[in-house]
Amino acid sequence: MDEQRYWLETLGCPKNRVDSDKLEGVLGADGMVPAGALEDADLVVVNTCAFIEEARRESVEVILDLDRRRRDGSRLVVTGCLAERYGGELARALPEVDLVCGFGVPLAPERTAVTLTRGSNIGPKRSSFDLLELARPPSRSAWAYLKAAEGCDRACGFCAIPSFRGRQRSRALRDLAAEAESLVSGGVKEVVIVAQDLASYGRDRALRRTRRDGSDSPFGHGIVELVRLVSAVAPRTRLLYLYPSSLTEPLIDTIVATGVPYFDLSLQHVSRPLLARMRRWGGGERFLTRIERIRALEEHATFRSSFILGYPGETEEDHDRLLEFLEAAQLDWAGFFPFSAEEGTLALDLPDQVPPGLALERLRECTELQDRITAARRDRLVGQRRSVLVDAAGVGRTVHEAPEIDGVVHVPEALAPGSIVDLVMSESLGVDLVGIPETTSLTVRQPVRTGAR
Repeated sequence: MDEQRYWLETLGCPKNRVDSDKLEGVLGADGMVPAGALEDADLVVVNTCAFIEEARRESVEVILDLDRRRRDGSRLVVTGCLAERYGGELARALPEVDLVCGFGVPLAPERTAVTLTRGSNIGPKRSSFDLLELARPPSRSAWAYLKAAEGCDRACGFCAIPSFRGRQRSRALRDLAAEAESLVSGGVKEVVIVAQDLASYGRDRALRRTRRDGSDSPFGHGIVELVRLVSAVAPRTRLLYLYPSSLTEPLIDTIVATGVPYFDLSLQHVSRPLLARMRRWGGGERFLTRIERIRALEEHATFRSSFILGYPGETEEDHDRLLEFLEAAQLDWAGFFPFSAEEGTLALDLPDQVPPGLALERLRECTELQDRITAARRDRLVGQRRSVLVDAAGVGRTVHEAPEIDGVVHVPEALAPGSIVDLVMSESLGVDLVGIPETTSLTVRQPVRTGAR
């Protein structure tokens, strides 16, 4: 019998990338191999995203595009968040798809997941595996995501993720440490730890222990222990998605000690009244205090965040506070998203809905301001020496850039992927930089930008 081939398309966030890695392990265990091209695949799998309307629309567009391009006789399977969230509704809406299925532990007893096997054996089953705990194949790049937990225990007013990903389930510390060691021994130089609420890693496991033994011991610092273990084996350790109230002093100190002082803070807004409507902690002054404390500790600290524009009840005063915060905080990177009304969330039925056009206008204002700030922050690196991890021929990253979401450093093509080299940043190109060896006799070009802050 000929070898069966699969094509796996991944959409959405880094957590989905890890899920796809593990699905590849399942497919490989079932005797399948990656196809060189979509048209050669016997099985086409789409790991979808369903976070907001835009992501759902993209998922459906990709599914339909893959259906048009796949060869006759192949199977098209849709999994991931869109399948978890909409299941039967999605299957009825997309008759082109051979199977719509969730994966991992069912969110309700009647839910099914799938073990993807070959050919005609593909079909729904009661969950026979926990995707979070599956082994994964070796990484094919110089960096890799390490998924520390699944789900989320928070109840943010705009987020539906807990409704289809469930409550937080943290992996055992020893299993994560072993996976990190395996990744590094396989050539990975940067381990990027991800979770929906990463700073709360281990809290659920600690609570379970407390219930079992009846003690009232505090949670402790599960994420601190994890970062220390991973950074002990990985040349670089990076964290993504930190809830600001959980950014404790021990965690700040531990992140700085890794040598990758990159702080991805999930802020969403800065107006205290609006954050309260979002069921979120904090406010602009508190956030600035944290950022200033970190910069005092480590002058090269890098900050990223994301913000929602047009959440119900957002006023012009709220928007002005956000603009003032961006100017004061001088974040290196920021993403801005229009509010998306999601089924099953508090915000869906809140009064004072903001017109979409106004939300987009506010988003454009924030984006224009942040683009200038980001460009200026990148300009400041010109002339400085930085350690660069070469991700691929001609492309690398310093500690200031997270993979896939930030800018890159253009490096000499001769540098081997996976190597870490010291380079001088000779030029900025918007969000990207150019890095050259210190011995190169090239003039460092100082950027000149009108209006740069």
